[in-house]
Amino acid sequence: MPFNPDNIKHTAPKTREEKFAEFREEMNAASDIKHVIGVVSGKGGVGKSTVTSMMASSMAKKGYKVGILDADITGPSIPKMFGVHGSLVADEDGAYPAEAPNGVKIVSMNLLLDTEDTPVIWRGPVIAGAVKQFWTDIKWGEIDYLFVDMPPGTGDVPLTVFQSLPVDGIVIVTSPQDLVKMVVKKALNMAESMEVPVIGMVENYSYLACPDCGKKITVFGESHAEEVAEEYKVALLGKLPLNPEYASLMDAGRIYEIKGSEVDNAVEAIEKI
Repeated sequence: MPFNPDNIKHTAPKTREEKFAEFREEMNAASDIKHVIGVVSGKGGVGKSTVTSMMASSMAKKGYKVGILDADITGPSIPKMFGVHGSLVADEDGAYPAEAPNGVKIVSMNLLLDTEDTPVIWRGPVIAGAVKQFWTDIKWGEIDYLFVDMPPGTGDVPLTVFQSLPVDGIVIVTSPQDLVKMVVKKALNMAESMEVPVIGMVENYSYLACPDCGKKITVFGESHAEEVAEEYKVALLGKLPLNPEYASLMDAGRIYEIKGSEVDNAVEAIEKI
């Protein structure tokens, strides 16, 4: 039989949901989560949890119902920032998230340990399983925006979150060091390979404002945020300063009292999803 190109079956390319359908985890029946936002970084120590908490608090101030899934299983810090302590309350159908004074719902490994300084010494697959359970076994209730604060890098947890949860987009957190291009590119490459939209990037530790004259001091070197955003076609959503007042409020468990105007653009971008 002569070759006839019309006989070739044309299969439509699979959507992201179809590709990862086998990995998707069902949210708890008592949960109604409308949007899932991942917060990622290519390296540690850039203040990702701080940015997550500030964005969540800003959205709560605007009247949204907000939650934070602390996926940094071995280094959780979200509960302390919000002054949330103790253990999660559970029943036969699952557990309930803790609630911060400003109404933000929080689930973190620190709320499941005997003490807050108990180390979590687990291998990757076990950690990934815990993250899934924060989605399947937690009775979140009604949530407009669930922020997933991920550990740094591109390992088990980010992979699990991207495959198992319906992530609507990610915010990349960076710092001013010269290696920012490399770490941003890693995060972008992973997002692209997992077909997750990139909402934009936020630079932390951008400068320190002199308390006397107001001059901006670039403690960690000159910012590369604008050039990186332009080169990689990513929206620059904000630049956060080194602020001693912010540090004091976080240490006191009152991060929600930070005005947080530096993340206003990030919040507006997330609202447009």
